[in-house]
Amino acid sequence: QVQLVESGGGLVQAGGSLRLSCAASGSIFSRDAMGWYRQAPGKQRELVAAITSGGSTNYADSVKGRFTISRDNPKNTMYLQINSLKPEDTAVYYCSLSQRRGAVDTTYWGKGTQVTVSS
Repeated sequence: QVQLVESGGGLVQAGGSLRLSCAASGSIFSRDAMGWYRQAPGKQRELVAAITSGGSTNYADSVKGRFTISRDNPKNTMYLQINSLKPEDTAVYYCSLSQRRGAVDTTYWGKGTQVTVSS
């Protein structure tokens, strides 16, 4: 079993910055891929950024150049540095971890952390 706990959200003015953290515990390995998703009111959950075990990253076009995903494998923690925040970044941000064990793929989710950007 895997547990994911996000932190670092809050209320910030447009143009500001936040650093989100995701602490993972349980049956995890550094080879597991991780990612950040977000869901705004009335919208579907969308991928914001993802990072592989080797550190390769990819980002949604809407956040490229402003968001940076990273991970600290010894600490089992993933981060999302968010700069130049915009009101449209307002959403609940979720941490995810994807495992492949044999033929079984499983994705785990945290409960989310709220990011609110005021204009």
